[in-house]
Amino acid sequence: MFNNFLSFALTDGKGEVAALSAACLWAVASVVYGIVGQRIPPLHLNLIKGIVAIALLLFTISLSGEFFPNLAPLPLSLLLLSGAVGIGLGDTAFLAAINYLGARRVLLIGTLAPPMTAIAATILLQEQLNVSAWCGILLTILGVAWVVTERVPSTSDSSTTHLWRGISYGLLAAITNAAGTVISRVAFTTANISPLWAALLRLSAAVLVILVLVSFSQHRDRTLSYPYWRSQRVILASCFAAFCGTYLGIWLQQTAIKLTPVGIASTLIQTSPLFVIPIAIYMGEKVSWRAIAGVIIAIAGIGLLFYFK
Repeated sequence: MFNNFLSFALTDGKGEVAALSAACLWAVASVVYGIVGQRIPPLHLNLIKGIVAIALLLFTISLSGEFFPNLAPLPLSLLLLSGAVGIGLGDTAFLAAINYLGARRVLLIGTLAPPMTAIAATILLQEQLNVSAWCGILLTILGVAWVVTERVPSTSDSSTTHLWRGISYGLLAAITNAAGTVISRVAFTTANISPLWAALLRLSAAVLVILVLVSFSQHRDRTLSYPYWRSQRVILASCFAAFCGTYLGIWLQQTAIKLTPVGIASTLIQTSPLFVIPIAIYMGEKVSWRAIAGVIIAIAGIGLLFYFK
């Protein structure tokens, strides 16, 4: 059985491997974003990571020699819309929610994205998942939720106003994440485009949306007065997180969405909280048996997704 599973993972399971790799990289990036987010406003942080990732993608595409794909207007528009919604709005809402609720509670709200994605894909794309796949999705979500709902010391403002703002941003992030994933999947089903170009197009649309939001921001006249512009360490940390979470992460995400049913891909990508645990241990934090149990439950769900897809 192990040989069959290994063979599957190395051949037919490329999309699942890409999704899990994206989740791991996003976990690393999230730890960094949680630190630099205390110095950089969410909108500006999203803009920085988008610009850095675009530069890296352009460099990669120039090395690979891939020419701009010959896309019909519909799939091109879908990819741009996917980036504007999922990255431009979604990532900004996610970063804002962390400032109000903390990463654990925001990641819990984020687990709503996979079922939203799977249901939308079933309705719009007629992607039929078998009973085992649905069980895997539910088991994975249960494991992730078990980990992120563990009570931890909170450093965020617990006032009612901040709580509801954080919940609103978190729900917006989950909804836009699901919408962006489904729209991107539709684009892949209507055109032949490489994940590299798909990531570049989505990020380009996202950056344009962010620039519009910045231009209408009430703080636009004070943009350059933020002290983070003069902190080399903060900028370098932001660039590192952009490399891991945005450049590599979105590239792998698009690969997963192209090769795997969108409900499964979205679920595996949402396992990022599980990868935070070894990072937390490395940073000297205590990890409870409840967190370890959640990892085991989620891994069992991932196993169902891999073996019974």
